[in-house]
Amino acid sequence: MNPSERIDELIAGLTDWRGKTFAELRAAILEADPDIVEEWKWMGSPVWYCDGMIAVANAHKGKVKVTFLHGAHVPDPDKLFNAGLEGNARRAIDFFEGDKTNKRALKNLVRAAIAYNRTALKKNRKTPADTETKPPKGKAA
Repeated sequence: MNPSERIDELIAGLTDWRGKTFAELRAAILEADPDIVEEWKWMGSPVWYCDGMIAVANAHKGKVKVTFLHGAHVPDPDKLFNAGLEGNARRAIDFFEGDKTNKRALKNLVRAAIAYNRTALKKNRKTPADTETKPPKGKAA
């Protein structure tokens, strides 16, 4: 089963409000950029990537949580982040029963995370040439 099918299965298994909320969040994330790729990591967590990790989501007993890996470095003008605010890197959004999904703001947040990945992460990314073992000066390879 591919990651998208596993995420479909996860959502289908959430028969309460969390399934609907999770589906809305997933749709908004995927609509933000056509290059976003879904993965299935950490024994059952949907993860979205585009030039680096964007976010991971989980359904908990009383909430659905979306954690942005580099959320502390991403502008949040709509104040969506409401959890993990004390961290140096991650920020999260906890959705509770009855919460409305601001799809426009969530898409903007995802786009900002992608922009961060494309700028800040790109300059720190190693290329294959950077990782090649080079012989010491004066010695032949």
